[in-house]
Formats: sequence, C-alpha cells, structure tokens
Amino acid sequence: MAQITATRCPAAALPEAEADAWRAFQRQQPAFANPLMGPDFARAVGRVREDAEVVTYRRSDEIVGFLGLHRRPGGFARPLGVPFADYHALVTGPAPGFKGREALTLAGVRAFRHIGLIDPFGLFDSIAVGPTAFAIALPEGPDAHLEAIRAANPKRAKNYRRLLNRLSDVGPLRLQASRDRADFDQLLAWKSEQFRRTGLQDVLRPAWVRGLMSSLFETYTPRFGGLMLTLHAGDTLAGGHFGVIANGIYHPWIASTNPALVAASPGNAFLDQVIRAMPDLGIRVYDLGPGHDHYKQPFSSTLKSVGVGLTLTDTRAGGLMTIGSTDWASGVDAPLAKVRRRLDHIAAVDPTAAGRAMALVDAMRAIPRRLGGAD
Repeated sequence: MAQITATRCPAAALPEAEADAWRAFQRQQPAFANPLMGPDFARAVGRVREDAEVVTYRRSDEIVGFLGLHRRPGGFARPLGVPFADYHALVTGPAPGFKGREALTLAGVRAFRHIGLIDPFGLFDSIAVGPTAFAIALPEGPDAHLEAIRAANPKRAKNYRRLLNRLSDVGPLRLQASRDRADFDQLLAWKSEQFRRTGLQDVLRPAWVRGLMSSLFETYTPRFGGLMLTLHAGDTLAGGHFGVIANGIYHPWIASTNPALVAASPGNAFLDQVIRAMPDLGIRVYDLGPGHDHYKQPFSSTLKSVGVGLTLTDTRAGGLMTIGSTDWASGVDAPLAKVRRRLDHIAAVDPTAAGRAMALVDAMRAIPRRLGGAD
C-alpha cells in the first residue's frame, strides 16, 4: 500500500479542487454532512484566524482525507472554529488506510483536544462519549412531528400552547429568514447580555468572533451561507437563531430571546413556529447541537452522541496538556474539573493574551453567581 502523506495550508487558502474533494466525502457519508465539517466553514474561519489550518491527506496522488484545526503552541491543536465547532471530524472515505493518531502525527500535532468528535469509521481510539446532540427532521411533515410532541407529553404541550397564545397577544406571530442587520445586532446583544447575567464567558466578544459572525451574516450562496431566522410578535422582535446552512442542514449557534417577553417563553414559541416553517425555508435538518437537553430534547426527533477527550501522539505531551483529559467531571476532583474546563474554554475562545486575561477577570467576578450552579 502506498504511503500516506499530509500537506498543510492556511484554511482560507484551501484550493477549490480540494474543497470539491472534501464535499464529495461529505456526500458519501451522512454523518459528515453538517456544514461545520465542510470546507466552506473552514475557509470562513480561516479568514478571521491566522492559526486556522487544513491538513490534506493523500495516498500517492489520491486525496483520502481532510482535517481542519487550530494549531497552537507546543504541538497542541483544537478543532477548527472552536468554540463554535459543535462537531468536528477527520473527514475521509470508509477505508482511508490510516487511523486518527497517525493522521495527527503526520500533521505534526502532539495533542488534539476533541470537543464534539464525529467518527463514523472508528478512526480514533479511547475517546469518551460526550453530550447528546439534538436535531429536528420532519420525514412525515410538520403536523405529524408536532402531534408526536403533543402525544409524548400532553401536559407540557398544553403549557406550550398557553405560552404561545400569550406571546400572540403581543401581536401576530411571524417567523422569517431575515437579512435585517438591526435585528442581527440585537440578537447578538441579547446573547452577550445573557452571558454576562449568568456569569458565562461572552464568546461573542473576541474580534475574530465578531468578524466571523459578520462575514457569515453577509454570506449566502446556494451551497453555503449564514442564516438568521427571526420571530416577531407584531412589530416586536421576540427572538431568533443565527448560524450556518448547507445542503438543507441548518446549524444555529446564537439563540436569543427578548428579555422583556420572558413570561411568554419566546424560545419555545420560536421552535414551534420554525418546525411549521422548515419545508418553506428549505431546511431538511435543524441541527440544534449538543447540550441544553431540557430545552432541545422535547422538540427533537433525532439524537446522537459526540466524542470528547484528548488524543496524544507524543506521551511527553501528556503532562503539558492534561487540560484535555476526560475524567474531570467525576469523583472528588469535580470542583477542580470545573476550573480546568473554564480555563480551557477561555483559551479556546480568545487566542490573545489580553482577551484571555479579561475573560479570567470576568470569570473571577462571576464566581458568586456561579457557586452551586451547573457548569
């Protein structure tokens, strides 16, 4: 068998021929279909992050795989687009002829931090099962899906309807795909305020994130783009989602609601309305991503697990990169685990020293609000 080789290039400079080969792998394997695992998202991140890189694997002249990453000092790497990389993957065909650890070695990576690994071909060993991810698909149409939600929990469905009627009292509900910049700015402002109010790191503050979100908002092609969905009650913006869409698969990151309407639970009303509108919006799969089970699970039709942990190619990196270990949430080390995860999150969100220092100060100030709360 011919030797596997790896070449590296800045993500923004990925050649179109390689992007086409990447998309072909995605079409072959549905597990890779999410836009976060595609070349267009990699290029978008590459335009705002200098450490964004794509590794292309070849057997002789044949392309056999792709890996997007952020290359950090000391041979450490994170998934491309983190913390917005809810999913990441070594994108290949079913028999690439190499394993994940070998791929990282060829890429010059000593340690890779997994946060949402999709690995349908089992290329990575000893990866822990992470949080459940949720998605909405409508094989039998919106009405059948909404009826299934009602039948699963009639009491909860009745409460949803009551809250929906309360929001309708503000004005007629209208859900739409929107290019309104003022609404976009408002959704991001509400989200940042939510982060501050709850003591979480504001992942929208770094300059590269603002640049990425703005660029994606202005990008829409038949193949890939940013998409904002908004829900209005009359003339009042009640809430919305913003994220990326490709081939009918929508992956929103920003879910914001009007704090003045909290009594009407506009987040639940939004999901009810978006399910009804999915066919008209051209959305086949509404991928809500992992976490926040209480909010996403009642509306979802498909579940999947993602991988978390650390893959080492050099055992000497283990002591340096214990921040990637998977056992922090268990046993007596749980409080320290929260601290480690928070520090790792801060480092992932902002590559600048000033940004990390500011986030650390914010984290310390938020301790009184976060004591005893969920991580």
